[in-house]
Amino acid sequence: MDATLTTRRTADHKPALAVFAAVGSVWVFVLVTLGAFTTSIGAGMVFADWPLSNGSVNPHGWLEDISMFAEHSHRLTGTIMGVITISLAVWLARTEDRRWLRQLGWWAVGIVVFQGLLGGTRVLLDAVAVPGFQMSLGQMLRIPHGVMAQIYVCLLIAIAVASSKWWIERTTGLQPAVQRAGLVCCALLLVQLTIAAVMRHNAAGLAIPTFPESTPDGRWLPVDWNFRVAIHFAHRAMAVVIGVVLIWFASAVRRDANATRVMRLVAAVVVNLLVVQIVLGAQIIWTFRRASMTTAHVVVGALLLASTFWLTWVAHRDAIERKTTA
Repeated sequence: MDATLTTRRTADHKPALAVFAAVGSVWVFVLVTLGAFTTSIGAGMVFADWPLSNGSVNPHGWLEDISMFAEHSHRLTGTIMGVITISLAVWLARTEDRRWLRQLGWWAVGIVVFQGLLGGTRVLLDAVAVPGFQMSLGQMLRIPHGVMAQIYVCLLIAIAVASSKWWIERTTGLQPAVQRAGLVCCALLLVQLTIAAVMRHNAAGLAIPTFPESTPDGRWLPVDWNFRVAIHFAHRAMAVVIGVVLIWFASAVRRDANATRVMRLVAAVVVNLLVVQIVLGAQIIWTFRRASMTTAHVVVGALLLASTFWLTWVAHRDAIERKTTA
């Protein structure tokens, strides 16, 4: 890299901003965990009002009742996440030279506000029936709420990584094939997370009650089909596809001569998270959807997407900076 450009970019590094962005990208997993746990124990409607909880910001008994604690903690954590995101966007707007990074900050604000409104609307419209569907309108809104949460995680990671000194000071130069593999993996993971959200919120987690086979007598395909069975089976089938593609991507990163030690380490983390996720998926079936297992499955899924996205984002670093400085 040109020495003058290196000096200028190093001078532009803002350590406090980078740390704050990193804190936001970590705090979002607290929010994801609480949201997953709330859904796992069926506590999403423990409070029938919004934005307050039983008409209060400190509802009586919420620290003693696990359902109230889960939902109210999720709401409080979401509020803190909103404050962090708005503060981050303002900070970027006031100090960051890169226009695209400032725009990412405002996109994050838009998503966190949308998520808050979507979550609240889900509560308020829980009793509104939709003709032809078993789920109410409010229950349907849980699906886009869960999917948008994953996109929001990736956006925060993108901001945090682009704010880091490592991103500013060095190039990556990975092969185009590795970059394309990362994009394919991220797209497939988002599709899988969408399928998972549909399955989860349609109570289809045990629609196929055996694993790895689909029937007690060892058949790989279900005998009787309905929507819940089909969406559950689609989740399993997509898991096989993603498993193959992620291993391919991780191997490609590790083979690339330009990959850093950290990138190779994260590639190994991706493969290990994949194994953990498969084990947790099996445990959900074998423990009949124990809340701890379903919560962990959601969180590890988010971590798997985050790690894969991190690798993909870093792999595209040179192209991103080149386009925005041209």
